[in-house]
Amino acid sequence: MAFKLSSRSEGRLEGINPQLIEVVKTAITLTKVDFGVTCGMRTVEEQEKLVASGASQTMKSKHLEGRAVDLVAYIGPNVTWSLNKYDEIADAMAAAAKQKGVALKWGAAWTVGNIAEWDGSMEDAMNTYVDVRRSQGRRPFIDAPHFEMM
Repeated sequence: MAFKLSSRSEGRLEGINPQLIEVVKTAITLTKVDFGVTCGMRTVEEQEKLVASGASQTMKSKHLEGRAVDLVAYIGPNVTWSLNKYDEIADAMAAAAKQKGVALKWGAAWTVGNIAEWDGSMEDAMNTYVDVRRSQGRRPFIDAPHFEMM
């Protein structure tokens, strides 16, 4: 099934780097799971609130530069937070980034680097990140909706 971005999602891409916009617009045509854009640009004030709440871990967010987007998965008309749907979206984002020649990092596979160059599924990339963090005695920070340019 072919999906397309809603006008609301398109509006949330305002101010985002044109290369990242192209990745998102290509990914929506490749994905097996429908998605929308929940966040593109953020203000410093918005980022401060997210850090204070624990929803973000940095004030150096690429959202402040227009180099990151957060996506949300849909099953029919309903939002889902099921992690396996986000690794499927990440598969489409990785394929689109590879097609467009854009280095992209995924928020559920922080240690992997450029997902466009990853040889395997995004589920495997996420599991690699989780394994690395656990081997360090650290808790993984899974931000599966998040994609940022490197």
